[in-house]
Amino acid sequence: MNKVKFLMFALAATIAVSCVNDPTSEQHSKTDAVIANKFVNTSQSALPGSLLIYVDEESADVLGASERGTRSGVSSIDDVVATIGATALDYALNMPVVTDVDREYGFHRWFEVRFPEDANIDEVAMQFAQLKEVQRVEFNTLLVQPKPQAHVVDMDALAAATRADAPYFNDPMLELQWHYKNTGNKKIHPEALEGADINVEPAWDYVKGNRDIIVAIVDEGVDYRHPDLKDNMWTNDKELNGAEGVDDDGNGYVDDIYGYNFVPGTNGKLTWDEKSVTGDPNDDDVGHGTHVAGTVAAVNNNGIGVAGVAGGSGNGDGVRLMSCQIFSAGRNAPLSTNADAIRYAANHGACILQCSWGYPKEYNPQNDDEYEQQRGLQQDAIRLFINTKNCAALDGGIVIFAAGNDAMACSSYPAAYNEFISVTAYAPNGLPTTYTNYGPGCNVAAPGGDYYANLSTMQWEESGLVLSTLPNNTYGYMPGTSMACPHVSGIAALVLSHALELGKTLSLSQLKTILLTSVNDIDSRLTGTYETILGKMNLNSYKGKMGTGTIDAYRAIMALRGTTCYAAEVGKEVEIDINKLVGDGNLSMKVLKSVEIPADVATRLGITDSAVFGNKLYLTCTKAGGGVITMHAVAGGDSVGGGSTMGGMDIAIELAIIARPNNDREGWL
Repeated sequence: MNKVKFLMFALAATIAVSCVNDPTSEQHSKTDAVIANKFVNTSQSALPGSLLIYVDEESADVLGASERGTRSGVSSIDDVVATIGATALDYALNMPVVTDVDREYGFHRWFEVRFPEDANIDEVAMQFAQLKEVQRVEFNTLLVQPKPQAHVVDMDALAAATRADAPYFNDPMLELQWHYKNTGNKKIHPEALEGADINVEPAWDYVKGNRDIIVAIVDEGVDYRHPDLKDNMWTNDKELNGAEGVDDDGNGYVDDIYGYNFVPGTNGKLTWDEKSVTGDPNDDDVGHGTHVAGTVAAVNNNGIGVAGVAGGSGNGDGVRLMSCQIFSAGRNAPLSTNADAIRYAANHGACILQCSWGYPKEYNPQNDDEYEQQRGLQQDAIRLFINTKNCAALDGGIVIFAAGNDAMACSSYPAAYNEFISVTAYAPNGLPTTYTNYGPGCNVAAPGGDYYANLSTMQWEESGLVLSTLPNNTYGYMPGTSMACPHVSGIAALVLSHALELGKTLSLSQLKTILLTSVNDIDSRLTGTYETILGKMNLNSYKGKMGTGTIDAYRAIMALRGTTCYAAEVGKEVEIDINKLVGDGNLSMKVLKSVEIPADVATRLGITDSAVFGNKLYLTCTKAGGGVITMHAVAGGDSVGGGSTMGGMDIAIELAIIARPNNDREGWL
């Protein structure tokens, strides 16, 4: 992207006729370069009548001390404000009080100028860029909201889709959530592949959530009244117990009880089912934020609806959801609104930033250098979030993005930036979805769901999409990397919840490493072509480009605990040599005395037989899943010492078995 493309004609007169030896011309060129370098982005997809300016420290102090309105107290800025007929000049972020942290991140130097929408925004930007007091100029780019169609679930489908084994919790729709445990149920999806899921049920044996973990849902508003969400909503107690219409805690946001609606033109109250302000029904709210929130932390084991990845056990122990609304009824959030929402999340306790949105294509940076060089307000806000420690188990905040739904061979930005996790999407058949972005910038894959194309009837079936909460006490299906992303946010919340219980503190790097290495293989299945209603997908194009693999919640918990994982293929006997599991893989243990396989693990994995010979264990798993077994061996002899026997020491080695299906696709392609 050429940041100064829009300057070409404005500067042509001073550049095109310049003479090489003319010192005046050289000075003009230097001045032009300085001005051009002030621009963060271009005016494409910008909010009309709005501009963000970043001023020097001295001007910021003068502006901050002034009443502002349409006058700043800085004469050069006031001259431009008067010339363009500005209607407002104020802090770009909601700052009733400028804190030391705000000064550290330069928020007090960012101002928004509002002016008539029919004004030439490029010309206005040029006037501000020419001022020495203005160091950066940023167009208030409108972000892109994914708009998947929501399919309200048919309750009668429950009976038709019942799985063979009992779901982990009593939430009646859990058995339809193939993305948590895929049993290969063909009533859910004709090509469903057992084990193509996040393997969360065995992770719930160790942790189900923790109230001290707060996930900020930066999206459409979350329906905090939903019976499957209300008990896991974050609450601002001063506002909850305060007077309506009053900023009880003095943070600049009135009635921000469960979060806040940052969308310009609203009154700050959260919404989730508004009709479009444009009159276009395609711009109506779709329940996107509520759906995302349900995947992260719908209340588990409450006898209703669906389950959430980190929704707890039904005993008030789920992670909490903070609604930071940036989209509403056809109003797309500009960068300033988005930055305000992110700053709010950092300042009010969130440690996970859940982001299923992106930049418009015409604004999208082409690489990380370009993203960093933009030096915009949003980047400053995200930097604050990353550096803010709001959880005892993590030294900062983690940012998780959807990779994008354009079927592009790269992640979209901001997701692609190397400090954020970018999530791609796969379907119930374990293959990439038809829409997912893939390639550079993509970090890990999670279930996003895809329509099943019934080629005989040419009908779309939605049961292979992701099932979650929708506004007004409903439930439904949606597809997208938007739906894949909250699976990763939920697993991150589980890992941090368990870290709190274990008294561990992770660095941000350690948490990212756990998430991106706790994966199962997808690449070995990405060969040949796959027929869809849209035509043939060349699966070879996706090999090595969906991220490190498909994320596995159980592996993530085992990684945190330091428990070795062993991959077993469903239906195939495996030989486990205890000497290869620990140390450098060359231990000298002659005797494997016994193996403890808990009954629930044997049932979950369908372990029908196991045997010990020498230092090796042989077993067969007939079901996909995970579970921990304990192997007892003798260290330093052929038998355990004690009493009249001189021998070795009994040691116990925990081993997490991860059983997944084989990679043969021949049967259903």
